[in-house]
Amino acid sequence: MEIGATRLRAKASWLINKTSLHAHRLVAEGLGSVDARGYHFAILAALDEYGPASQAAVSQRTGIDRSDTVAMVNELVDQRLVVRAPDPDDRRRNVITITPAGRRRLEQLETVLSEVQDELLAPLSAAERRQLVGLLARVLDHHTSQSG
Repeated sequence: MEIGATRLRAKASWLINKTSLHAHRLVAEGLGSVDARGYHFAILAALDEYGPASQAAVSQRTGIDRSDTVAMVNELVDQRLVVRAPDPDDRRRNVITITPAGRRRLEQLETVLSEVQDELLAPLSAAERRQLVGLLARVLDHHTSQSG
């Protein structure tokens, strides 16, 4: 059964919101099955791609609130997936570095999230999936570049 009146279904904002709720549930279930959270993946991915960084830089690169970043980094430190050490150039700041175990965990989470993407985007072809991701990235980049 289709949800939403025709006028609602003609609004991208409504469709994005409803799809986002479904996507969030799928991600939470998928990552929960391996005792992880979306924040874990985001932080590990940022550290893997950009290298060691301050907690503030990790927060900016992931779009995670600073206080949430601290809590998630604490969890990752406890799991030995990242290490936190004083910045040699500024002792007031900590630098976060992904560990080899963190890279292995990142690969595991990547696999889980790939399966989630397949479930979420099942009705779309590979080309349509690439197009949708590209269009959503453009919209997000436009709005994030204007706000910050």
